[in-house]
Amino acid sequence: MSNHKLHSFFWPESIAVLGASPDLHRIRGRLLHQLRENGFPGRILPINPSYQEIDGLACYPSIGAVSGGVDLALVAIPAAGVAAAVEECARAGVRNTLIISSGFAEEGGTASDMQAELLAVTQRTGIRACGPNCEGYYNALGRVATTFSPTVETKEDDSRALVSSKRVGVIAQSGGIGFALFNRGKAAGLGFSYVISTGNEADLGMADFLDYMVEDPHTHAVMLFCEAVRNGPGFIAALEKARRLGKPVIAIKVGRSDAGTRATASHTASLSGSHAAYHAIFERYGVIEAEDADEAVAIAGMVLTCPLPKGRRTGIITVSGGGGAWMADTLSAHGLIVPGLSAESQAALRPLMPSYGASGNPVDVTAQGSNTGPAMMTVMEHLAGSDEIDMIVLVTSLASETRVSLDAERVRAVAESCGKPMTVWSYTLPSAFGRTSAAGCGLFVDSNLRNIGVALGKLAGYAEAQQRVLPEAFSPVSGRLYPGLPAVVPEYLAKQVLAAWLPDAREKLVGSPKEAADAAERLGFPVVLKVQSPELPHKTEAGGVRLNLGSRQAVTDAYTTMLADVRSHAPEAGIDGVLVQSMAPKGHELVIGMVDDPTFGPIMMLGFGVVTVELFGDVVHAPAPIDEAEATRMILSLKSARLLTGFRGAKPIDLVPVARLVAALSRAALTMRDQVREFELNPVIVHADGSGLTVADALLMMKG
Repeated sequence: MSNHKLHSFFWPESIAVLGASPDLHRIRGRLLHQLRENGFPGRILPINPSYQEIDGLACYPSIGAVSGGVDLALVAIPAAGVAAAVEECARAGVRNTLIISSGFAEEGGTASDMQAELLAVTQRTGIRACGPNCEGYYNALGRVATTFSPTVETKEDDSRALVSSKRVGVIAQSGGIGFALFNRGKAAGLGFSYVISTGNEADLGMADFLDYMVEDPHTHAVMLFCEAVRNGPGFIAALEKARRLGKPVIAIKVGRSDAGTRATASHTASLSGSHAAYHAIFERYGVIEAEDADEAVAIAGMVLTCPLPKGRRTGIITVSGGGGAWMADTLSAHGLIVPGLSAESQAALRPLMPSYGASGNPVDVTAQGSNTGPAMMTVMEHLAGSDEIDMIVLVTSLASETRVSLDAERVRAVAESCGKPMTVWSYTLPSAFGRTSAAGCGLFVDSNLRNIGVALGKLAGYAEAQQRVLPEAFSPVSGRLYPGLPAVVPEYLAKQVLAAWLPDAREKLVGSPKEAADAAERLGFPVVLKVQSPELPHKTEAGGVRLNLGSRQAVTDAYTTMLADVRSHAPEAGIDGVLVQSMAPKGHELVIGMVDDPTFGPIMMLGFGVVTVELFGDVVHAPAPIDEAEATRMILSLKSARLLTGFRGAKPIDLVPVARLVAALSRAALTMRDQVREFELNPVIVHADGSGLTVADALLMMKG
């Protein structure tokens, strides 16, 4: 028996239904009915003063009238009475509540006050609450159906063919979608442990349920449908635990677009977090992202049935030449490698198929070869033992109601012994016979070509993420920054604040044309002039930048005309002075920035192209802290990284100074997070001659 704090929530021995009804057309009636229909083995306690009994069960006038302990109370009464009912449950010794009732913070206005009152009750009494505004949960193994979802109206079929004895859990911030994942997964032969709808998460939330499922021995992978994480540190702690235990987490994150954000805000009473921050957290901890329900189911099917691959080389065995070629294209498009087989392997395979077959990769045994002998199975056994291949895809048709080209006993024996991921793509829709036969092989089957490519690619990515060493934790000693800093800190002050983490700068703040010319001579020509004002964060647009000035006269003339242009553009702007900088050597321009995400903390950003970074979106993100190894991976993952590594014969750029700077700035972000909302170094010029880099501009945004 688990000692997790949520064990009695998911495995209750007694359940009270507040507001129980015999009317199956009402949610309160459906809750009671589905609990009984699914064979809940414990005590069911209807609570409603209007009834003496409901369908043969004694009905109690109040929760206080129940003798003996109650592990879980289902609350399906009008919102105005929920907080008082939960408090009454706490007085009666109930340990957990699940609140189906809606009409709380998702409606806004005064309804939010009722949710705040509910939270206050849980904090004051210690009773735990899931919801409000949720669709309940389903514990498939324990036969606990605390939901009105039609997907669990029928009892779990113990004879249903499962592709694996391993099970997946679902945590969803939308009840309908959570149970849709369950519905689609069942159709694909997946087994489930739990499906839970978290609702508004006034008390218990996604992080709590994820922590439970990660520790749960019945759950081997977890699917998330995520709108907005409310407990960032708790969520990250659960992801760290999942990574440590090797338990895959698959996430669908919605709310990426403005329209999606509005929809999730109105649905769950919270704004969606920045998707860039979520993606960075998912990337750090190896969370597998899915775009839609069927993709998530395919990924779950792979992680439940496959060991982790040792590489990305994939062997394809097909009865259809066209199907094999199509699969090869799809796998390549999703980051996998379809290598040609060695001459030795091809010589061994060629006698197994007709003369018009193909022994390369894909290996086409042809329909005739498959029908007249177990060619596909023999080729499979050869590739399973080959060190040329890391994964195997069997391409076949499972449409027949009488025969398949898969020998379940042979496939299962190979799948269990070879240590390589194996899966089946049926290019026809599988018949019931075909799907059952494939399930007997212990392999996941999909008739969607793209899903096979996505799922295998994601499996390979997850295996690689599991091998990466996470950056060491960094515990900063926070200190106050310069007092009186403006909300927008101009470049010269921003560099002073960040000085401990930046390379030495060749620059000087001046207040007159003569001071500018003197500074330029000391620094060495050519130089750059930049106006410094907290009211002009975008200096170029205000005419506040002059480049490549090669003499005293050029500097003094540029100083005068630049200030005239700035005052014409922004006559009310206060000017702190002009920054004189040495002109940086030619090189590639990068952007390094940070935003303090309200959920996950400082998120670092690295981009290529300065102005074009917004146009082309060539950026990557990672949560702080970042070490030099991860910073290097970030650099190399940019779409334009080839420009830094010797594109078209150019000399490769030394990436060490950039990686060192990104890592240092991530520590700066953690040190200053109580005061700095965001910062940006733009551009950071990486010198083509290998002499290092120049931080050519910087900006800080302070918290209010």
